[in-house]
Amino acid sequence: MKIGLFGYGKMGKMIEQIAQQRRHTIVAKVDINTTEVDYKNMDVAIDFSTPDAAFNNITTCFENEVPVISGTTGWLSDYDKAVDICQAKKGAFIYASNFSLGVNVFFELNSYLAKMMSTLNQYKVSMEEIHHTQKLDAPSGTAITLADGIIENTNYLDWKLEEGDDKIIPITSKREGTVPGTHTITYKSEVDDVEIKHTANNREGFALGAVIAAEWIQGKTGIFSMKNVLNLK
Repeated sequence: MKIGLFGYGKMGKMIEQIAQQRRHTIVAKVDINTTEVDYKNMDVAIDFSTPDAAFNNITTCFENEVPVISGTTGWLSDYDKAVDICQAKKGAFIYASNFSLGVNVFFELNSYLAKMMSTLNQYKVSMEEIHHTQKLDAPSGTAITLADGIIENTNYLDWKLEEGDDKIIPITSKREGTVPGTHTITYKSEVDDVEIKHTANNREGFALGAVIAAEWIQGKTGIFSMKNVLNLK
């Protein structure tokens, strides 16, 4: 498989390493100063760029009939536009706020727990996410996905940074050192707490999931998620 990398920072370099281990070829490394890109030579694009570059990267790939795997967060106000372009071009697209296989299992666990807690009004939910100091967006895309999973299965209506009430999920975002990513969800009552937590030990899990998604999307048309890739019901 011939892969074009959009964004060649720490994640891009890790994806390159994992892809080569799985006998794939990196045919393009597109970064801030890249001026020419050979789309015809790509079987798939993997985008871990920046919020301000992601939409253009993704849609230009669709225009050139290149399937896209995107893990860039912070650009989702334009997500629906990207989907429209993908569908118009009969392309293929997977966006995930987190490609880690473990995190995607955690997403399902979070939704299941939210369903169980939905009628227990004595518990109030909160979330904390911790990432490295170079992360540009807050809260993390993963935290937003987790909050959406809670909202879909409870009476909560929205989330806010630091603030919350009976209908709003408070999310605390911390930026510390080189932390790859830690997400904790807590249901607190006067008598006890129920807590689930996912801790990433390194970036390798994110890179592996993205490459697996790129392998899976070959020959497909449509908008997909990691649920499709991992066959999570």
